[in-house]
Amino acid sequence: MTSSSTVLRSDGISMSFGDYKVLREISLDFYPGEIVGVLGPNGAGKTTYMNLLTGALRPTDGSVHLMNEDVTAFDTAERCHRGLGRTHQVPRPFLGMTVFENVLVAVEHGRNEMPDDPVAAAWEALEETGLSHVANRRGETLGLLDRKRLELSRALATDPKVLLLDEIGGGLTDTEGDDLVALVRKIHGRGVTIIWIEHIMRLLMETCSRLVCMAGGEVIADGEPQAVIDSPEVQVAYFGAAA
Repeated sequence: MTSSSTVLRSDGISMSFGDYKVLREISLDFYPGEIVGVLGPNGAGKTTYMNLLTGALRPTDGSVHLMNEDVTAFDTAERCHRGLGRTHQVPRPFLGMTVFENVLVAVEHGRNEMPDDPVAAAWEALEETGLSHVANRRGETLGLLDRKRLELSRALATDPKVLLLDEIGGGLTDTEGDDLVALVRKIHGRGVTIIWIEHIMRLLMETCSRLVCMAGGEVIADGEPQAVIDSPEVQVAYFGAAA
């Protein structure tokens, strides 16, 4: 595939905080319909990379392209309007609002164009993530799994072309993790390209067609999941194997 067919691309992006270089010239292409897992040890730069893709941070060097448009100067809201959705590692619902109100806010403020029926669009996102039965509960009353589902509901409510998931598997039981895998596959079935940063490798191996491994602010492997896991660089950096 060529870069002209990408939905999201980072071109040599680097990020420094003072003299500390967190990311070093990361160039990655993401293609329509992929589910790409991103893994690496703590401190690898994964979340910083996601924040650069979504516009929460501006790179020191390099550029970000969404649908072949340079969006490096665009903030998070503008990138969201152009089809880039995300979840956060720690769910951030509006605690005093109902689940439905949380999602309706995303519909009304996260889309490039307001749908004819915002209420129906919000309800559709809730049904897709299995939250319609708690639509009238306040966000503060939800358990961890439902808060993560609400994160997904709000992201879906913005009608994303590309969805970035930031460690949504953390803290879940095995059964809840299985439910999450099924939900991610369901969302992918809508035609959404998914980039999933995750520490729980089982979830990525069961879901992703491609893995990217980062360490020390660099990409050390990118390809078919089992080949990435078996690579000597990943065995050393992620699993602590002897070099």
